[in-house]
Amino acid sequence: MVTRGASIEKRGRAEGLARGAAAAHGVRKVPVFRYAEAMPRSTRAGHSSEEVDALCDGLASPQPRTRYGSAKTLLLVSEQEPALLYPRFDFFARLREGESRVLSWNAMRILGNLARADGEGRIEKLLDRYLAPITGRELIAAANTMQGAAEIARAKPHLAERIAKEILKVRRAQYATPECRNVAAGHAIQSLDRFFEHVPKKRPVVAFVESELANPRPATRKKAEKFLKKWGGV
Repeated sequence: MVTRGASIEKRGRAEGLARGAAAAHGVRKVPVFRYAEAMPRSTRAGHSSEEVDALCDGLASPQPRTRYGSAKTLLLVSEQEPALLYPRFDFFARLREGESRVLSWNAMRILGNLARADGEGRIEKLLDRYLAPITGRELIAAANTMQGAAEIARAKPHLAERIAKEILKVRRAQYATPECRNVAAGHAIQSLDRFFEHVPKKRPVVAFVESELANPRPATRKKAEKFLKKWGGV
């Protein structure tokens, strides 16, 4: 039986772990879809199951710093030790569909990383729902989904064609504003670049990237140019 005191103690551990992670890595405020880029790659491996339990408990903390600090640390654990989080796959799948948008975005990325440890085919069963936000109206959800989907395709190359087809739907997606669509196209190009070698039918991907050479957003045009310089001759 879990007592109230034990629950408070675990939450306190989560707050300490989240604060420690933030202080150790000098985390600055960045959009959720850039957390992985903002956090250093030197984070230690070898987290214990008890630490992971405490961090998962921290996601329910009333303190935003603890909730989001725990989420960021769990994202890093998923990158470095996906097998440690894999037993909690269903927990993160539920979190992805939860009411907290920020925690949902983090769960998208975490699930993508867990594909490397997925020997049971759970990702395949979830994939249609997982990819659905790509064509939704929310840019950040689409961006996180595409980045997570790239990790899935790298871990499971047999899904690369299916994932690429969904990412290419960015061409006709309706986001909140036209500029959001321009930004989403840049995320699509970056994601496709990460697993392009595994895509059997490459021409549709190249054609999409070529079309983005005329994108009004300079950053997206540069991503298209970089992609074509690397892959255009394929």
